[in-house]
Amino acid sequence: MRSYRFVVERDPATGVLVGYVPGWPGAHTQGADMDELQQNLREVIEMLLEDGQPTLESEFVDVRTVQVA
Repeated sequence: MRSYRFVVERDPATGVLVGYVPGWPGAHTQGADMDELQQNLREVIEMLLEDGQPTLESEFVDVRTVQVA
């Protein structure tokens, strides 16, 4: 079993959740809610893994907050 971190954003125009694995071209999808998004992303990743283990172009590290006056 492998684990991949993914980023979730909400499209402001449609309200749809968009998820992607940073640094992995093609590892992205959308869903109406978090459960649908995760299921769709799991399916995308499974299809991509049929071509072998990916070489990620970057590595997700963290999300931080910065304060600005």
